[in-house]
Amino acid sequence: MYKKQVALQKILCIGLLIVCALVFVYSLGIMTDLYDALYNTIRNPEKLEKTTVTGSRIYYDMQGFNRDFLHASIAMLVLCVLLFITNTHSRRRYYIGNYAAVGLVSVCGVAFTVWAHNQIQAFRAQFLQINFEELAEHAVKKKSLYTESTFWFDIHYVIFGLLLIGIILLIANVIWKRKLMKAEQALVAQGKGAVA
Repeated sequence: MYKKQVALQKILCIGLLIVCALVFVYSLGIMTDLYDALYNTIRNPEKLEKTTVTGSRIYYDMQGFNRDFLHASIAMLVLCVLLFITNTHSRRRYYIGNYAAVGLVSVCGVAFTVWAHNQIQAFRAQFLQINFEELAEHAVKKKSLYTESTFWFDIHYVIFGLLLIGIILLIANVIWKRKLMKAEQALVAQGKGAVA
């Protein structure tokens, strides 16, 4: 039974690392369409009200969030590496360091997901306030991108959903591991009792 459990925990740790890398890539791409469509609509970045497209200031409003989002995604990647540093992916028996690594990844992952979801939803609502007729006219004049798509906002449901599933499975793995460790200790105690 331990072989299956150890194989599963390795797959979980690698999968979680891949999902965190996906979150990092997402943090790099979330502003792509906004840059292509809205960057040149604001004539003076110090006066965000002066724009050829009403609502295009979202591009500048999202800059701080995007920076923090990028840093948080890097932090999640580093935390996932901590699972490998503590040998959580391959250790037959867990020790305090393994529980601490799983706890840290889990708590930070859930907090990151809640924070990012709230921010992304707020910016999605702000994006939908753009005057898309003005944006269409601007796109024709400047030969820039025109989009009404909320894809980059909506895809966070999939990406953070995968992150939460990975965290849930990681916690379930710890519970399974503890049960196996207790069963093993009971067998060892029975073996010692038989020898005595």
